[in-house]
Amino acid sequence: MRDTLTRLEETIAKRAGAAPDSSYVASLLAKGRGKIAQKLGEEATETIIAALTDDAQHVTAEAADLIFHLMILLRDVGVTLDDVLAELDRREGVSGLVEKAARK
Repeated sequence: MRDTLTRLEETIAKRAGAAPDSSYVASLLAKGRGKIAQKLGEEATETIIAALTDDAQHVTAEAADLIFHLMILLRDVGVTLDDVLAELDRREGVSGLVEKAARK
């Protein structure tokens, strides 16, 4: 899975520099973080709706869209996949309740 996400991150990086009229990634980045975040929210909502229909294939497709748009947002913010994975590694073995309480 990491290889797939790494390739996706590399593809997004390459397309980020393209002309907005030649790449969906470039066009979304050109619209700014607000639009990227809005699109991510839409994809999250579509994933939730798909989950409620109990259709695994639809959930799979929407989850792929969600991850794709999250990766675009991460690119815009300057956060790498390695940054996210390091945070997940840091949390490994820590109770979710304990980790959440520590954020306050």
